[in-house]
Amino acid sequence: MTDDERPYTRDFKDLFSTLMVSLPLTPHRVRFRMIDFTFTSDEAITNLGSLKFSQSNRMPDPKDASRVVTTTTTTTFSMAKEMARSVCTRFYEAKFIESVEGKFDFNNKSSVWQLTPKGIHILERFCSRNGIQSTHVKAVIESNRNPHQLVILERSTDTDKLHHDEQTVEIIFRRFVGNSANETSSDSDSIHEFGKCDVGVRTIKHKPTQSRPYEHTFNGRSAAEWLMDCSTMVDRREAIEICSMFLQLGLIAPVDARNSSEKFQPAKQVQYYITQHGERIAGWNLSEDTTAPADLNATKARDGAARDSNSNRTNVIIRNPSWRLLYREFLKETMCEENLSFYIEVQDFNSQYRAAVNATGDNKIETIRETLAAAYGLYNAFLAPGSPNELNIDHALRTQLATRMTRAVGDDTAMMQSLVEVASLFEKAQNSIFKLMSSDSVPKFIKHPKYGPQLRGLDAAAAAAYAATSGTSARA
Repeated sequence: MTDDERPYTRDFKDLFSTLMVSLPLTPHRVRFRMIDFTFTSDEAITNLGSLKFSQSNRMPDPKDASRVVTTTTTTTFSMAKEMARSVCTRFYEAKFIESVEGKFDFNNKSSVWQLTPKGIHILERFCSRNGIQSTHVKAVIESNRNPHQLVILERSTDTDKLHHDEQTVEIIFRRFVGNSANETSSDSDSIHEFGKCDVGVRTIKHKPTQSRPYEHTFNGRSAAEWLMDCSTMVDRREAIEICSMFLQLGLIAPVDARNSSEKFQPAKQVQYYITQHGERIAGWNLSEDTTAPADLNATKARDGAARDSNSNRTNVIIRNPSWRLLYREFLKETMCEENLSFYIEVQDFNSQYRAAVNATGDNKIETIRETLAAAYGLYNAFLAPGSPNELNIDHALRTQLATRMTRAVGDDTAMMQSLVEVASLFEKAQNSIFKLMSSDSVPKFIKHPKYGPQLRGLDAAAAAAYAATSGTSARA
């Protein structure tokens, strides 16, 4: 759990997805009809009580290409029934699953549940990363309830908190309101009402008057539900936090001036409207040139950093949460999101590796063993021949990795040496992927008509990074 008593997002989503893979997800009868891809409370709690997830990777033996080496990794979870029930309730609150019968808890053993569109998409990302091809899971992922898109929010790797800088909040806001107003006359509370992630929050259109100078309103509950359903948030408090940022940045405002203009209220009876500033940020009102593309070559010419400009841009994009959010969306559309995922995961692994190397005391060997296990997970996901997210790296480097990862590890000293060698090879692979992104995807990203206009200030930031690096080199 985090400092504010939230489950760590990635662990939480992995546990949920592992549970869904372990369940049969068969049809269940509810009120005289059969509902596909469902499970009961009892099935979920029983499976969580003793959960196993095995993953096998087959690869050619580096010493003998005619032989195949199979590596199997098994992860196990076990928990008491009350804890399992509590975890299932958390999955419900995170909008990963929903009751087919309108239930709110897991106290009834025979209650029937199904994945939400959000839950299906999270399961799809997990299966894609881990190469899971189970028939029943594929059927769920390929069903027409999969939205195939969520707003993938960037988080701090240290605290797991959402990034709250102004640029990031504005990008989330654009997704929240959509390319154009999602006008409706319905006030329905249907459980399926919020599952359309390709359109913005439901709004009601008004004719502007002097006393009501706005066109589109929405209620607080709809706003919180949209963010929970259409983004990777796992806690309702985060939705309220982001909506409060919308208020504080003047993107929305309360219809009733008696309601707070700082603290958002996720209630159906509290109405908000999209301000003129919010419409401009959303791109609805183009009377002001808010989306004019930045001059992406001006800074390069001034600073003479032509050779390294794309490398500097890539560095800045990866470090800036708002640009990284946009870049991830672009990579997902162009079917190469694994490059960014791998680069960031190696950064996380390096932190874990340094901590393991510097650890002292009786737990040092156990820490090294856990870090080496994490390395195998990373290798099997991105670098092993035939891995689900196989990266485009140099053949010689791939062979070096395969040789190292399939070599047996003996005593504690050998384990430490293996970890050092693996970390060095991962760094080489990370550098290779960085160069690939800098030479291929980043130039396409900054010229893309959808994303380029949102990158204002990128070249200035890249030039500053280049100047700082050059200054450091000169002093050295």
